[in-house]
Amino acid sequence: MIESSFDIKSIATKWADRHIAWVRLGILLGLAYLMATSFRSGWKWDETDFPNYYTAAVLVRKHQPLRNYYDWTWFQRQMSYAGIERFGAYTPQTPLTMLPMVGLTAFPPQGAKRIWLLFNLGFLALTIWAVSRVSFLRWELVALLALCGYGSLNTNFLYGQYYVFLLFLLTFTFFLLQRNSASAGGFLAGVAFGLKLYGGPYLLMFIVKRKWKAAAGMAVAIALLAITAVSIFGWRDIWFYMTQILPRTLEGGSVDPYHPGNPGISTLLRHLFVIEPELNPFPVWDAPWLFFFLRSFSALAIVAFTLLGLTQNSATSMHRDFAWFTIMILLLSTSVASYTFILLFLPTVLLLEDASPRQSVFLVVFYFLLTFPIGFAWLFPKVWLLLTLFIVVGLHYWRSISRRLALSVAVSVMIVAAADAALHTKRYLEEPGRRFEHIAVEKGAMFSSYPVVTDAGIFYQSMGKNRYVLRRLKDGVITEFSFPGHALHPRVDDPRTSITFELLARGVSTPTKLDVSTGDTSPLSAPVATADPLEVTSPDGRWVAIVSSANGPEQIWLRNVASGKTAQLAGGSCNSYSPAWELDSKAVIFASDCDRAYGLPALFRAPVPVQNWK
Repeated sequence: MIESSFDIKSIATKWADRHIAWVRLGILLGLAYLMATSFRSGWKWDETDFPNYYTAAVLVRKHQPLRNYYDWTWFQRQMSYAGIERFGAYTPQTPLTMLPMVGLTAFPPQGAKRIWLLFNLGFLALTIWAVSRVSFLRWELVALLALCGYGSLNTNFLYGQYYVFLLFLLTFTFFLLQRNSASAGGFLAGVAFGLKLYGGPYLLMFIVKRKWKAAAGMAVAIALLAITAVSIFGWRDIWFYMTQILPRTLEGGSVDPYHPGNPGISTLLRHLFVIEPELNPFPVWDAPWLFFFLRSFSALAIVAFTLLGLTQNSATSMHRDFAWFTIMILLLSTSVASYTFILLFLPTVLLLEDASPRQSVFLVVFYFLLTFPIGFAWLFPKVWLLLTLFIVVGLHYWRSISRRLALSVAVSVMIVAAADAALHTKRYLEEPGRRFEHIAVEKGAMFSSYPVVTDAGIFYQSMGKNRYVLRRLKDGVITEFSFPGHALHPRVDDPRTSITFELLARGVSTPTKLDVSTGDTSPLSAPVATADPLEVTSPDGRWVAIVSSANGPEQIWLRNVASGKTAQLAGGSCNSYSPAWELDSKAVIFASDCDRAYGLPALFRAPVPVQNWK
């Protein structure tokens, strides 16, 4: 944005002085509406996502292993034990995201959520105060602007989300930087990074702007949080997160990586160029190589030209630098929802510092549009709005970059993106979806796992409307079996007559038998197995399907019993597991989360490659 001859500070101050009574009335009305709608609903109902954080905090106190948190079925069981019956999951959270909630587990879930909502009101009030102290705006105007982000505040309070707290941390990071407490500001940025990853990129900004005290403070916070995480969960679980969960998160492995409800660049590109029979059956063009290239190119280009702009333009204010960098972080985020955009409140106010009246209107309108639901989600309007905002603010920085330097950086980014795309395309071609039949296909199906093969068809665990259900695939027809609770982990009892599963309701797990011909159920006295076997022998005894994580992710291997020869059946940088043999031993049915979010698999059928064993 260009410096203006208009004194926007004087204009805003005079306007506020003249209309202060109306401004304060607007604040009261806006706050009353927020309290009567989203806050009231959040106070009454245990909507996700707070139950996910709460359950994870309970598990910390019980010293449960971190890697299990990312298992959707296991975590659902723990939610029920904690008194929460709705769907939930902990992906793609960091190991310490739940840490602020640990103290709240002394209260029942809804009581804890109410305390969290009150805390969030306090966080919002402190954020407004701090922003008014680092900007030229009166606190009344700052508060009114915050309430203009009602669409985002609404979902934060309704779901008991985390982003008002995160906004508080980032705001006080900047507040401390402005108060010459760079080390403390950097420390808070490190805390934000440890809790939600969003603070991480600020380390790059501190380095390129040579704010060494802030960088040192952030490094100290990261080190302390890393020690805390290892002391709570152990090094092996933290390594599991870093090698298995974090890479999938950074590559866009959210709950549904194709859905416009996650309006990020990665989701947009995947939606356009990658086919997935259940979640994205009709992309504009099935060109995964283009997706991999554009995903890498866009991310690298945004980071490279942001850092280049910051280094080549030293005359800009810290207000503008911090605001632009925060917009960049949001633009690159791979897990975005309506509640995320409240984080734009801080950069919007900071950019108003040297904006002309016209630019001020532009900033406020974009803030309003990005924090409110605006429809046409399939067009990803918020991605384009945020990209436009990033470019408009960035033009001021890029004018000082020589064309030769810009071209060199662009070419370098293209080369790196091409190499990365080639590597990802190679791995993509090894995934089950490129080699085997995708079975039990239902549009929008998020979870299909734990297949069981019987004479009556293939049974498997799936997600119903508000609980886990069993489904059966027979002769191309899918039938749902729903029960008064979550139906988990089906297992073979007798392939001709029955299967067993765990019926989970209100914290009680009941071993249950299902008659495959009639659909009738009966409770069992003995518990049923809840862990997948790592080796499954075929009915004819000639083959063994093996689940191995020796290479990192879980993958399925096949061993010939007679020769002892072993070969990989399903690969890729994703998980394939839970193998079950067809009754004639000619194929393996298994679950895989390749092409999808971590832990949300689909079913595949892999014929035994007999010719490879001769």
